[in-house]
Amino acid sequence: MLEIVPLKAFKDNYIWTLRDGRCAAVVDPGEADPVIEYLAAERLALVAILLTHHHPDHVGGVPELLRRGPVPVHGPRNEPIATLTHPVAEGDGVAIPELGVDLSVLDIPGHTRAHIAYYGALSGAPSLFCGDTLFACGCGRVFEGTPEQMYASLAKLLALPDRTLVYCGHEYTLANIGFAQSLEPENTALAAREQRDRRLREQGKPTLPSTLADEKATNPFLRCREPAVIESANKYLGARIADPARVFAAIREMKNRF
Repeated sequence: MLEIVPLKAFKDNYIWTLRDGRCAAVVDPGEADPVIEYLAAERLALVAILLTHHHPDHVGGVPELLRRGPVPVHGPRNEPIATLTHPVAEGDGVAIPELGVDLSVLDIPGHTRAHIAYYGALSGAPSLFCGDTLFACGCGRVFEGTPEQMYASLAKLLALPDRTLVYCGHEYTLANIGFAQSLEPENTALAAREQRDRRLREQGKPTLPSTLADEKATNPFLRCREPAVIESANKYLGARIADPARVFAAIREMKNRF
């Protein structure tokens, strides 16, 4: 049976590992050592690497993994990743036959110029590997795209089913919740999430995956039409705006300074 296991890397990265009893694929291996150690301990063969974007903390481990044996490397067609063997973009699919996995590719630019996500049903649950675009209760910085692109990318993810499991690239959840509460202090779903996720971290457990339903209820970057979020953006700007893309741009700037 397919399992999805988080491997810790650096300070707060996760390398998502899709595995069964014999084989494994990894998403965004920024470091090779956690993957190598896990594969050896579990006696698994690496059969594929999936990349969401070109940042070193997501691709840095790939060359060392490939030195141990060639495997397909899927990743964004229009980003500078020298190790890609299978460049992909929206409309493409990624099959990992050894695991019985089929994923669709979504273009979600903004954090980087051609950031992608992988989406599909894994063990019966819709699952999204979204790198640094959508975080638990947050979103990535806009480095190479525009706020309008990032907002459109998040809107695309927002349209996925509520029960979608969200596997993002970093354990930023508690800090993100703190910012969200500064925008929506009366959000009771956010207060409940803070208590739940703080307990998980105190137990040394990941707060991930989250669900898209949780994100819709608590993530301010998906709630740019909510009156409290709009009001917080207006206070920051000293102006009256309501357009959700402009609200997004304002609160993303606020988060950068938070």
